[in-house]
Amino acid sequence: MIQKQALDILKLGHNVYVTGPAGSGKTFLLNEYIDFLKSKGVGVGITASTGIAATHMNGITIHSWSGLGIKDELSDKDMLELSKKRYLARRAEKTKVLIIDEASMLHSFRLDMVDMVCKMFKQNLRPFGGMQVVLCGDFFQLPPINRNGNDAIHFIDKSQIWQNMNLRVCYLDEQYRHNDDTLMQVLNDIRTNNVGEHTLEPLRKRYKGSIAGLTALTKLYTHNIDVDFINNKELEKLHGEAKMYSMDSMGNRKLVEILKKSCLAPEKLILKKEAMVMFVKNNFDKGYVNGTLGKVIDFDYEGLPVVKTFKGKKIIAVPESWRIEEDGNVKAEIVQIPLRLAWAITVHKSQGMTLDAAEIDLSKSFVEGMGYVALSRMRSLEGLRLMGLNKMALKVNKRISLLDKQLIEASEISACKLQALTSQEIERSQKTFLHSLMPKGRQEPSSTYEKTKLLVEQKLSIKEIAKRRGLSPGTIVGHLETLLSRRENCNLDYLRSVLPRDRFQKIKIAFEKTKDTRLSPVRKILGHSFSYDELRLARLFLGKKKII
Repeated sequence: MIQKQALDILKLGHNVYVTGPAGSGKTFLLNEYIDFLKSKGVGVGITASTGIAATHMNGITIHSWSGLGIKDELSDKDMLELSKKRYLARRAEKTKVLIIDEASMLHSFRLDMVDMVCKMFKQNLRPFGGMQVVLCGDFFQLPPINRNGNDAIHFIDKSQIWQNMNLRVCYLDEQYRHNDDTLMQVLNDIRTNNVGEHTLEPLRKRYKGSIAGLTALTKLYTHNIDVDFINNKELEKLHGEAKMYSMDSMGNRKLVEILKKSCLAPEKLILKKEAMVMFVKNNFDKGYVNGTLGKVIDFDYEGLPVVKTFKGKKIIAVPESWRIEEDGNVKAEIVQIPLRLAWAITVHKSQGMTLDAAEIDLSKSFVEGMGYVALSRMRSLEGLRLMGLNKMALKVNKRISLLDKQLIEASEISACKLQALTSQEIERSQKTFLHSLMPKGRQEPSSTYEKTKLLVEQKLSIKEIAKRRGLSPGTIVGHLETLLSRRENCNLDYLRSVLPRDRFQKIKIAFEKTKDTRLSPVRKILGHSFSYDELRLARLFLGKKKII
């Protein structure tokens, strides 16, 4: 199934399981749907089973969103305690669509627990209290983690609610990462549990193999202890001056801590010239993605690292932001240089990354799917130096191989049902679903941005708009950025007078110096007497497009 078909099915309001091989664009599809829902003012719960996956969508873990935390079971007393938490009740009330990325890494009992909590807060016995639920994952990647020593793995397809959700399966089959037919065949052999000599032969050719033009490679290891030791040891070998970059944070303290733990960028990043680094965020405009490798070759006049990627592109690594958003509001935000030391990284933390070149050691693989995750990070086998395999490395769960065939068949049925509808029928049904998500009595969808726009048209101050909307001034500025990025007819000239002329000129000059739209470099020039909200407001009048 292609992404457009899957997006059409999502917009029809079905409960959906989005799946497909690594590199098929699953998270990209989720972000497309999330952006659509936000543009229509629909309350969407953006979650994932892991913190790393959640940061790719500006969301939080499903454990945090639901209030379950690390609980493995729910007693009547637990349910009573959860029911008293007003913030959870308000969150559930506002949420019309619940997204759970990397759902394949959830235990079956935990998905049932999320269902129970949603039903309780929604006071509705339909699955998840009547919300549309979008699950996304790939059962061939790392399985749920067992903490109690029990070897049994209970994937979510064995949950009670899975059987009652009337799921539409969208199995994406386009490939956006791999450009090597041999690698794709190796990965397909692993997925189909058909590993044999024909699979091992191309891998043997990459055993301790050289990679043209590269001497130092990022090493993927299975254990944290190996990764930390290598990175610290290699950094100490370099003789140049060390530069440290500290993470900035704003917003709810607990959510900020969640972001810090989930984000691959370290809280304190120490770099030297010649340090091997990896970008840990996607920025297609700048020319890097999560996993792009390079080397620090210099520091610019502001002290920002200049990275030369392994493809020869020079990039000044300016600070990026990671956010947790809910109902159009930024609840927490951290800002850091989007790099981490990359002599070594764990297989677990590599999920979601795309690597041009890597040295991979699977000799200590300890769980099914580990080899698949590691090898599927690669664009091609030419970029692979394989240091070892063990018997576990290329194994996948046999039951999952059988389930995968069922999911492919279910996806074909989903595609056929969609193709049976005319474009007019699809559009009409999508509008009907969207209308059903709106509060009763509202005839036309009106997004949170449109509400802000109506108050702007009354020429109210940002402070007054924030008061009337029950939002923070920073969130209102964010709405204005979105309205401008959509090229909405929105006259903000009256707000210019809020900024004293001399301060506005200083901000303007600072932006011109950085030749960028990011806030952190400008604030480093101007100092902490200039707030982020003030800089964002000024940016509205400088012809700068919105950057999140």
